[in-house]
Amino acid sequence: MKIYTTLNIGEFHTNNCEDFLIDEQIGTNERLIAVMDGCTMGTESVFASILFGKVLRNIAKKKFYEEFVTDNPIQLNDKLKEVIKLLIEDIKLLKNHLGLETNELLSTLIIGIIETKELKAEFLTIGDGLICRDGELIEYEQDDKPDYLGYHLVDDFENWFENQKQKLTISNFKDLSICTDGIFTFKNLENKSKQKSESEIIEFLLIDNEGAEFDNFLDRKIRVLKDKWNHLVTDDLAIIRIKTTPQHSI
Repeated sequence: MKIYTTLNIGEFHTNNCEDFLIDEQIGTNERLIAVMDGCTMGTESVFASILFGKVLRNIAKKKFYEEFVTDNPIQLNDKLKEVIKLLIEDIKLLKNHLGLETNELLSTLIIGIIETKELKAEFLTIGDGLICRDGELIEYEQDDKPDYLGYHLVDDFENWFENQKQKLTISNFKDLSICTDGIFTFKNLENKSKQKSESEIIEFLLIDNEGAEFDNFLDRKIRVLKDKWNHLVTDDLAIIRIKTTPQHSI
């Protein structure tokens, strides 16, 4: 299994990339992956997405150690739920400790755990974004009004989680991607008549395999879009793309 990532600041953003991503081992044959998109209208929006990512990395490391010590594997859906619960608990503690406002904790989140041997995955999308499974697109779009996790820190977790509608179970995948909604913002700023469609951009980044032998596969594709097609991503963009190999292992 090969995992590719790319993180890009949008052409219309001048200071910081407000997106973030993580890929962390959370079990012997499991990876925790996530992409975050900080709310541009929030306060210092880059902070929320990076904070979520850093907290999730720490949770993954602790969970991996716990599994190693206890040798007590947990079902993927239960483990994902537990990770999200820990994320909320940690963010609440940090919010209180640092005196943060809700407006400083607004970020979308696509989070998933991948079972790398059996090629299974569990996902939850909080807000908007895109998942692509073997060419099938699952788009989560909330009319530019994402229901950010930061709005629900004081909710009863069990009720909140039970009511989440953007859960996804995947099995037997060969090519799987998650990305923020920046993928819909590529523009040819020099010649609008040569503008590529959203479907062409998605096909090139999430389905096309040319160049997959390179570790910087996705970064190279972003450069081709810019240098050959004159297409720039105007909003920030985070992509994680996973391609299986005959060995089905990392």
